[in-house]
Amino acid sequence: EFVWDLFTAWLTAGAPSKESWAFTALGVLGNDDTARKLTPLIRAWPGESQHKRATVGLDILAAIGSDIALMQLNGIAQKLKFKALQERAKEKIADIAESRELTVAELEDRLAPDLGLDDNGSLLLDFGPRQFTVSFDETLKPFVRDASGSRLKDLPKPNKSDDESRSNDAVNRYKLLKKDARIVAAQQVARQESAMCLRRRWSPENFKLFLVEHPLVRHLTRRLIWGVYSAENQLQACFRVAEDNSYSTADDDLFTLPEGGISIGIPHVLEISPTDAAAFGQLFADYELLPPFRQLDRNSYALTGAERNASELTRWAGRKCPSGRVMGLANKGWIKGTPQDGGWIGWMIKPLGRWSLVMEIDEGFAVGMSPAELSAEQLLSKLWLWEGKAESYGWGSNSTQEAQFSVIDAITASELINDIEALFE
Repeated sequence: EFVWDLFTAWLTAGAPSKESWAFTALGVLGNDDTARKLTPLIRAWPGESQHKRATVGLDILAAIGSDIALMQLNGIAQKLKFKALQERAKEKIADIAESRELTVAELEDRLAPDLGLDDNGSLLLDFGPRQFTVSFDETLKPFVRDASGSRLKDLPKPNKSDDESRSNDAVNRYKLLKKDARIVAAQQVARQESAMCLRRRWSPENFKLFLVEHPLVRHLTRRLIWGVYSAENQLQACFRVAEDNSYSTADDDLFTLPEGGISIGIPHVLEISPTDAAAFGQLFADYELLPPFRQLDRNSYALTGAERNASELTRWAGRKCPSGRVMGLANKGWIKGTPQDGGWIGWMIKPLGRWSLVMEIDEGFAVGMSPAELSAEQLLSKLWLWEGKAESYGWGSNSTQEAQFSVIDAITASELINDIEALFE
């Protein structure tokens, strides 16, 4: 508390640059609580013409270095309306990953906080004569059960028969857990869905360590269908993870991972046979397991033969959709175009490795524009595939770098169409 009080006194005094040590000391003496309190300020500072201070704030989170601090840093890297600071946060995460000889995705596996849960992925809240157990739903939202196992609407308030000290500690612990879970939940669900769409793979050892046995992430892992992939990245078998961390088939029989050069991933609906999809769907219904995102019932699409041989998709040309949904594409891996004169942005772009999908829109929007200032609708004027990195694309980029859609695989094509179709639902 002393170092935070020192920092707030520095802020109140006008944040004199000569005394900035009172700010940077947070990185040396700060803890998880410091990171929790500092992060909202970091997120707000760019809007108060304090981008430089916000950048130092990112350095402080990295210096604190705890799971909670890095979770907060990664949260800024994942979502922030001030893109320059978001990019800086991404760079910090990438630097940390490189220093540990990991990819960013591998680092993010290791950044998933356990939130103080026990080895079974739960938390006991002790009121003295009464105890309650915390668990999580399909969105990683915590809830409590009483001693009989019944799910409650919320943690009860302490009463006269409860131990005052224990019950107050338990209430405060649950409040903090809910606050931390709100931050990490969206990150983890989005990461798993992205892993499915991008066909990320884990070794059996890392799958067990970071997904099956992790106190928090296990609550998502148990609600998904998993696949065994060959060295050639072909799906060999599907399985699920049971409550006791064992693996089982669609018939609920014990499943053992095969030997050899296999990897584990989240199979896309286009990979799963109709028989397996129906069987696992029934099994999940029997166990009342809701998935964190659409997997078995995911919309799937395909390009026509003519579209595969073209560089532009015209099926949506001239259609209008709500501006808010276009902005929401940022949650699906799309990025805003480079601002032009006056800060105007006229396209969204989806990175696809060597290629990029460019969606040109009209009227577009401007940097810093609030939702209230947006045009109610955007017209989709052109959707085409560009051969180049998304960050390199600019207005007037060489049109000779157009690529035919035949270069992308069926799952990527389905997900791209799914993104666009969702704009008009």
